[in-house]
Amino acid sequence: MLHPRSKNTSWSPVAKWYSGIVGEGGHYFHEHVILPHLKTLLDPKASESVLDVGCGQGVYARTLAHNVDYTGVDISKELIAEAKKLTKNAKHVYYVADATKGLPIPAGSYDHAVCLLALQSMKDSASTIQNIGQALKVGGDFVMVINHPSFRIPRQSSWGKDEAQKLEYRRVNRYLSPLEIPINAHPGLADSAMTWTYHQPLAYYVKALKSAGLAITDLEEWTSDKVSVGKAAKGENRARAEFPLFLAIKAVKLTI
Repeated sequence: MLHPRSKNTSWSPVAKWYSGIVGEGGHYFHEHVILPHLKTLLDPKASESVLDVGCGQGVYARTLAHNVDYTGVDISKELIAEAKKLTKNAKHVYYVADATKGLPIPAGSYDHAVCLLALQSMKDSASTIQNIGQALKVGGDFVMVINHPSFRIPRQSSWGKDEAQKLEYRRVNRYLSPLEIPINAHPGLADSAMTWTYHQPLAYYVKALKSAGLAITDLEEWTSDKVSVGKAAKGENRARAEFPLFLAIKAVKLTI
């Protein structure tokens, strides 16, 4: 899906808008879904090192134990500036870098890596996964979290209602086709700041992990914890519990 405006895949143009949504502790789904579930997949210990790619304002950094070595990387200098402003830990360092083109860190130096809701903002996310694989020690692990590519495709998926059966269902117009989709910070404004999101099917990520020498060890699908009330609540709550918001994949580095 193409758009006539020039593509800037950095979130710098929408940094102020995004910071307002996410804040210091993360948006609603960071706090209630992503970070609690992530802790069961990845719980770095004292003196271990963590690489956070597409770190934004450093939301994940502020969930870690004080003595964990943390490195955050993001292409947006505005978001990195915000992360540094919020940082109170001398063991946390941040870099501005395009993760699709390389990471400003030594190869084979990290115990863990994460990429939370950032891969779908990168046109060439396979290269980012390759660079993350190079940054990990052998035996190091990587957790990626994305909007579920099967059910949550901007402009190509939506809720529908079957009144006869009193069911809510998920409509998906496209899935296997790679898509580049514009995201407007303020859809009602003609000059709205914008960025892009990139849809890929699940097989794309599996192949990218394999190519990077990373073997999948776990996969989880996380649903919303929100609860509806009122006449339509039963159908809405059932549908919400059936169609996950997020996909999390954990993989381990097998080779150098």
